[in-house]
Amino acid sequence: MAGHNNPLLVDPSIDRWAAMRENVYQHFKFSRAITYKVLRWAVIVPGITFAVASIYDGKLDWAGKRREDSLLANPPKKEEAQE
Repeated sequence: MAGHNNPLLVDPSIDRWAAMRENVYQHFKFSRAITYKVLRWAVIVPGITFAVASIYDGKLDWAGKRREDSLLANPPKKEEAQE
């Protein structure tokens, strides 16, 4: 039965990557580009999401809607065509 006496094959590139990931906090420095990315993903994106959510809060009603019904909570009144 071949292979039972062989140790596990180790890939040196995976070991280097794992070592880098374990020690990344020791070598990390904020630069202008990293600061911009942190601000964009930690402040601007949640801010835009909050703004859109607050604009549409209470304006949409998804409960019990059929295909032809409006999703607006208070849809505008339709003017009946006069003949």
